[in-house]
Amino acid sequence: MNIVDLHDPTRVGGIPNAVKILFSSGNFIQDEFKILKVELRLYSEQTDEKLGVFSLITSFVETDRGTVEMIYDEGFRGEDSLLRASEFLTSSLGISGLILRSVISLREKLN
Repeated sequence: MNIVDLHDPTRVGGIPNAVKILFSSGNFIQDEFKILKVELRLYSEQTDEKLGVFSLITSFVETDRGTVEMIYDEGFRGEDSLLRASEFLTSSLGISGLILRSVISLREKLN
């Protein structure tokens, strides 16, 4: 099962502009779900002359039972927004919260 948990799923219909892999060893279990990969994806949506690029950053979690992609952050975040988001997640134990949200979303769709 593949879940795109966004108000407008077409926002992530294409190939991301950049991807940052946060976890890919496939040996982590959250509840009964085996977590295979966690990544952040950057989609550049529009450019404003003063504010720069509007960034949509999503989290993508792949499990043995399906995938979930959901909004992590969006807005005019400046240069290196994906790198800053990934550094924040890895330094603040945010990955576990992101995984838990994804597993809850998957569990709801499977039931």
